[in-house]
Amino acid sequence: MSLSLPSTIWVATAPINLRLSFDRLAGIVRAELGGDPKQPLLVMFHNRRRTHAKLLWHNGRGYCLFYQRLDRGRTFRIPLAIPPEAKSVVVSGRELQLILEGIDQKLLRKARTVVAALRAERTG
Repeated sequence: MSLSLPSTIWVATAPINLRLSFDRLAGIVRAELGGDPKQPLLVMFHNRRRTHAKLLWHNGRGYCLFYQRLDRGRTFRIPLAIPPEAKSVVVSGRELQLILEGIDQKLLRKARTVVAALRAERTG
């Protein structure tokens, strides 16, 4: 068995209820993201806490769904949407891979502390 993924990858910027399955997620792709879920397109959805993600794509024969839960203490780092009202962002396969690896929340907190200290030095 080989797994062939689409080259076009979208990450939904708004969290959703991940209890939704194939048809409801495909409906979100159509109605809210403006895409055609049966085209060569992979869409990543995430929950509010960014600890769970679902990837939806159509392989030409039917919908495929990949569901991931990160280990405790890790979070998905969702790209910031530009412009802010964007409902999804396009990412590369490598970017998706990095998102799915997750970030250690302790490292993220430390980085934010360092950045805040540097900003305080510059302004103070």
